[in-house]
Amino acid sequence: MKIAKVIAHPLAADYDQPSWTAHEYFDRAQLVLVEIRTDQGVTGVGEIAGGPQKLICDLLKTFSDVIKGMDPLDHDRVWRTLFSLTSPRPGGLGGWDGLPAPLPRNHRPQIMAAIGGIDIALWDIKGKVAGQPVFRLLGGTRTKVFTYAVGGFYVEGAPMTACADELAEYVTRGYRAVKLKTGALSLANEVARIRAVRAAIGPDVLFMLDMNAPYNVAGCIEFAKAVTPYDIFWLEEPLHWYLQPVDFTQLAAATSIPLAHGEREWHGTTVRDFIDSGAIRYVQFDATRHAGFTEALRIADHAKRKGVSIAPHTAAHIHGHLVSAFGDAAFGAESVGLPERHPIHHAIYQGGAEMKADGMLHLTEAPGFGFDVDWKWVGKLRA
Repeated sequence: MKIAKVIAHPLAADYDQPSWTAHEYFDRAQLVLVEIRTDQGVTGVGEIAGGPQKLICDLLKTFSDVIKGMDPLDHDRVWRTLFSLTSPRPGGLGGWDGLPAPLPRNHRPQIMAAIGGIDIALWDIKGKVAGQPVFRLLGGTRTKVFTYAVGGFYVEGAPMTACADELAEYVTRGYRAVKLKTGALSLANEVARIRAVRAAIGPDVLFMLDMNAPYNVAGCIEFAKAVTPYDIFWLEEPLHWYLQPVDFTQLAAATSIPLAHGEREWHGTTVRDFIDSGAIRYVQFDATRHAGFTEALRIADHAKRKGVSIAPHTAAHIHGHLVSAFGDAAFGAESVGLPERHPIHHAIYQGGAEMKADGMLHLTEAPGFGFDVDWKWVGKLRA
């Protein structure tokens, strides 16, 4: 079997209600669906959460030429071939070794995203060829894995504590853990929001804070002290994007609340350093943003050895397989509390992992990642 073609499908859908995190404005959902066709008719599907979409799609076109004719089951060789394009290499200048010249360094986030989408599609092919879901290929046996709902995005004109009713609704839907967007307002206002959510969800529901990197170390220590009374399960992405493991170590020493990090790291080397620092207790690498399922597995293996719990960010229909495969070493997968939080996922995918009223994500025995694609919706949402 050989790779015949990589096809990029850039998709977009407007949100009914625009919203903010502490860092970003969201008025539109975006996703690049990656389709890999083989010469034997087996097709794999992956996805990319990133942008700009045009740049990512251009890279996918380049990568299609690079990996055409390669064995789709040899995911590691494909991954390393594409990753080699990010650095200078002997004989590589001008493409003299048969590969494109080293790619521009300012495109690295998009390069890693494109590699990720291809890699996920290859794992889908691997499962389909074996006739097994990906989690079973990896030795996983759990068809139910823990999940939690994220919400509480900032909406212009909405009451400050509207987030409390929203997250309480997720609990009524069966979730036993919820995560609140925080970090955009003053400390006093954020404490008011957090207090309202804890009162609304009760004392027995796990309660995480998704901060989107708003603080320096001193500011975050103050924040952590203020929210500690509300039994916070973790602080996610608490520090500014440029701060390093040593800064997280300083924060971890000053608070009893565990730290979670990793969703925006591009590759396993930086994630390794956060894990090895001892600062984080939950690692959240996102295969759909950067580097794919193969790199997520490497990170999960390292985290397991170091006693750091695996909690991949978003795309539960993909990451749920990783959570199953790592059993007790994994915490769970992130879900959206309401379908409208990701209108593309809920339009184009049929089957696959599904959150049910028991608060668990249920995996199926369908091969690969277990979902089918509604290609009519792909056509409707094409960006």
